[in-house]
Amino acid sequence: MVKAKEKLKPYLLAQYCKGCGRCIEACAQNCIEFSDEIHPLTGLIPVKIELDACTGCGLCFSACPEPYALLPIAEMPEKEIKDVEDLLGEAPPAPEPVPQPDQVIPLPETEPMILKGTYAAAIGAILAGCRHFFGYPITPSTEGAELMAKVLPKLNGVFMQAVSEVATVNHLYGAGGAGMRSMTFTSSPGFSLMLEGISYMIGAELPAVFINIMRGGPGLGNIAPEQSDIKLACHGLGHGNTHAIVLAPNSPQEMLDFTMMAFDLAFKYRNPVIILGDGYLGQITGKVKLPNYMIKPGIPEWAVPGDAQHRRNLINSIYLSEADLEKHNQHLVEKYQEMEVHEQRADCYFCDDAEYLLIASNTPSRMVKGAVQALRQEGIRAGLFRPLTLWPFPIKHLVPLLERAKHIIVVEASNGQLEDEVRLALSKAGIRDYPPIDHIRHMGGVLPQQHEVEEKIMELEGVLS
Repeated sequence: MVKAKEKLKPYLLAQYCKGCGRCIEACAQNCIEFSDEIHPLTGLIPVKIELDACTGCGLCFSACPEPYALLPIAEMPEKEIKDVEDLLGEAPPAPEPVPQPDQVIPLPETEPMILKGTYAAAIGAILAGCRHFFGYPITPSTEGAELMAKVLPKLNGVFMQAVSEVATVNHLYGAGGAGMRSMTFTSSPGFSLMLEGISYMIGAELPAVFINIMRGGPGLGNIAPEQSDIKLACHGLGHGNTHAIVLAPNSPQEMLDFTMMAFDLAFKYRNPVIILGDGYLGQITGKVKLPNYMIKPGIPEWAVPGDAQHRRNLINSIYLSEADLEKHNQHLVEKYQEMEVHEQRADCYFCDDAEYLLIASNTPSRMVKGAVQALRQEGIRAGLFRPLTLWPFPIKHLVPLLERAKHIIVVEASNGQLEDEVRLALSKAGIRDYPPIDHIRHMGGVLPQQHEVEEKIMELEGVLS
């Protein structure tokens, strides 16, 4: 039996050592130094201990920030200890986490409201059960954050203006890990700064909603509307094999509806969801009808909220074994494939017999819709195909329309970022025989206009020479 006052010397479990060197500084007898080899399980350089001069003062135990790296033992073990359980025995069983389901709360019928796009999204988030907001002001999305700052404290929620966009996404990581519904508003340069953190969230399978009110670029650009971030949202969410559902509203009503849907999708797939608006859509006002329900969120079984029931859960995106990381990536790819099967969404306007198929999203789709109406009055069969999900692109809704179409015209406020998604989706679907693709493009905050769409179709029709 170990005597109460016996001074115990340290035993090192190298796989728990982070190589911080604090124990080296604390040891007055110079018994500890860095190893000259990298530990194969951690990829770090642990310390090594020579106990001949050790007095058992215990300062190294106090200095070590890891609870199991340095352990006080009465005598050296006869065989190498592989894990903490070898020394301390099995930990007592933890309770099995039980999900606390969301509750749907009925709301009374209300009159429609006239709301700015960012306000509509903020209200949608609150109705969806979001009580945690983190963000950094950036035009033209700031009004959404301002409304959350006014409302959330009255609902026992949390509003935090972070010190930067990089800090914002890491706050979202923490809230997502606790199973909380959280979101941010940002705009193009700010969204770029969040990409590394979004990759971490995707790797750790954490939900959050990112509302990106796109503005002109590159660089600081300006604060006018542009569809400048489609390539980032669809194919550039940080390093690694990353994807997230990307929703593209075109009205304040859809800003509210899509935000509510985004929270459901984020928790369904344990993955961030991106809402791409544009500078015009964030600022315009429109009639918005509120739903007849709101959500009181529960706590999912995988979360780490800090209670006893969930104490064995782990949020993690690091897999130092190549085989383990490949297995995790295969799991993520399977999840992306499930999204591609089940979450393709599109809105078709006069597409069934359309010979001129116009593809547009966000604010440009509003101009195109007006052009389709005018062209139909002239007897020209034009139709609007509006992808509601830019990723996964709704190719299964587009393919049946190609047989009747003579031309495809992509109308966008960017230099072909939407058209690239159309062409890539056709290629991946194995579609080789499709109508010629033409386009109308503007950049820098200039939006395509209705008369440009009409004139383009008239030229193709041969009415204009």
